[in-house]
Amino acid sequence: MTLLSYDLALEQLLAGACPVTQVETLPSTEALGRVLAVAQISGLAVPPLDNSAMDGYAVRCADVPAAGTKLRIAQRIPAGSIGHTLAPGSAARIFTGAPIPAGVDAIVMQERCTIESHEKNGTDSLVVINHVPKPGDWIRHRGEDIQEGAEILSTGTRLSAPQLGLAASIGVARLPVFRRLRVALFSTGNELMMPGEIEPADLPPGTIYNSNRFLLRGLLQQLGCQVTDLGIVPDDLAATRSALRAAAEAHDLILTSGGVSVGEEDHVKPAVQAEGDLALWKIAIKPGKPLAFGHVRSQAQAQTAFIGLPGNPVSCFVTFLMLVRPFILKSQGVRAITPSALRLRADFDFPQPDARREYLRARRNPNGGLDLFPNQSSGVLTSAVWADGLIDNAPGVAIRRGQEVNFLPFSELLY
Repeated sequence: MTLLSYDLALEQLLAGACPVTQVETLPSTEALGRVLAVAQISGLAVPPLDNSAMDGYAVRCADVPAAGTKLRIAQRIPAGSIGHTLAPGSAARIFTGAPIPAGVDAIVMQERCTIESHEKNGTDSLVVINHVPKPGDWIRHRGEDIQEGAEILSTGTRLSAPQLGLAASIGVARLPVFRRLRVALFSTGNELMMPGEIEPADLPPGTIYNSNRFLLRGLLQQLGCQVTDLGIVPDDLAATRSALRAAAEAHDLILTSGGVSVGEEDHVKPAVQAEGDLALWKIAIKPGKPLAFGHVRSQAQAQTAFIGLPGNPVSCFVTFLMLVRPFILKSQGVRAITPSALRLRADFDFPQPDARREYLRARRNPNGGLDLFPNQSSGVLTSAVWADGLIDNAPGVAIRRGQEVNFLPFSELLY
């Protein structure tokens, strides 16, 4: 099978993603990370009334022609209270968020005022205005944040803390969201051992700990998926076929690591072909060439999507971020799935590029440039921890110190 370009592989993956349609309504306090199913329209203006942006004194600008003007404090307006019309020649003690009374056209912050005399009730004192205000100073106007009838959150929005706060600001206590994507996960390999089951000193020769299981489970959970962990499947065709059949039931996606290359013990590819179909295999990227995408037949539904990732941990990590993540986001109903790249300076030389598109582990340095992890091997998982993003390097393009490159920060890829 011919190597596909990254762009063509992603296009085919996204074409095969079927967004979930089932909707559930959750309390807003439980909707973090979920995908909004119905756009939210505001039934009120925010703020609902003109209000003070500062603790200070509400005045008529015409009453303060010069710094040092003295005004009688006629009323006190805390947040949650409504004042009365401000009489000419007076001021109102006002607090942040309190509605602006009629007659007021500016707020003077308290730091620019002094009290000349004090009364027990806080009014009928004299305040000295040590600043000449302009109309509109420190007044937040009705609807300047949200207009009544405005759409504040669109369908397909992943709900983070600011979105939940915005929904609360218009009185929304419950939000309609798409159900979680159900993902079955398993690893293949006779060499894999689980941490905690055997001490490092007792590892049999030729065995390794299964890091991909923890890596992929964590990545899936960060995306809000409902994960069924099916553990480790031995390198055996019949066992792999059986695991695929079990995983196809009641899941939207089967995600595996290992067993998709061309070795005699790589059984995932033929197992998928036997239990369903394989739409693509092998992509022209580094790391991560042996990625497979297809479908597995199930009894409950016509077919379940399948993505098989390479066994090397960095290949597994990179292909998840660049291919599985957008597939999952589209399947969840997310509209914005394309990460934003930064143009940053390379503070290194990379003279021997690969013929495939490369994703290099790098991190930003204090000088505003990028440093490259010295070992770009697909088996060096420390590179993914050291780095804070990936350089997206075109096929066959050498990098010279000082030139700009495309950098995808993990902040765009991990959440």
